[in-house]
Amino acid sequence: MALAGCADPEKAVAMQAYMKSQMPFLGIQKASRTRALRPVLAGSDFDHDSLVEAATALWDGAEYREERYAALALLRVPRYRRMLTAADEPLLRHLITTGAWWDLVDEIATKLVGPVRDDLDIRAWACDESIWVRRAAIICQVGGKGRTVDRALLADVILPNLGDRTFWITKAIGWSLRDYAYTDPEWVAAFVAGHDLAPLSAREATKHL
Repeated sequence: MALAGCADPEKAVAMQAYMKSQMPFLGIQKASRTRALRPVLAGSDFDHDSLVEAATALWDGAEYREERYAALALLRVPRYRRMLTAADEPLLRHLITTGAWWDLVDEIATKLVGPVRDDLDIRAWACDESIWVRRAAIICQVGGKGRTVDRALLADVILPNLGDRTFWITKAIGWSLRDYAYTDPEWVAAFVAGHDLAPLSAREATKHL
């Protein structure tokens, strides 16, 4: 395995504690992980079905968290990411619900769900029983060009979640609004003023207004 030679047991303990992860770490920081994976990913050759099979096997068989990061890195290779469509919703939901923590879910939402959001029923995701699927629905447009944000969709995924005052949802609402505020601060200010947002959501949304 490409990552094994980069393991640092001392860093592993600190990284697991910081991430509050039940899954142990190898202790490989992002820059080192990227360098180690680059030649492996560059030399890979998958069609769609073998890509999904390889990523799922790596994800489900992971003994260390960095192996799950590697599965996401594989899916994010540009030529592979373009293979993913709305038909891969079962894969995306599987990654989100089994990942079930912010470091994994946020990457899946913004880098994998975001590009295919127009072909998914993201509004249904926003009402899902899984808090992580709902978080993914709220933040899936974060980080994109502001002009590509579907403002109606943004409102529609936030509104069903206004009553949920758990941290992961209120933070996601604030983050998504703050990100869009760089493009349309007037709309965000009006949205915040017109709705009963959790204090954390409102603070995050208006941070740069």
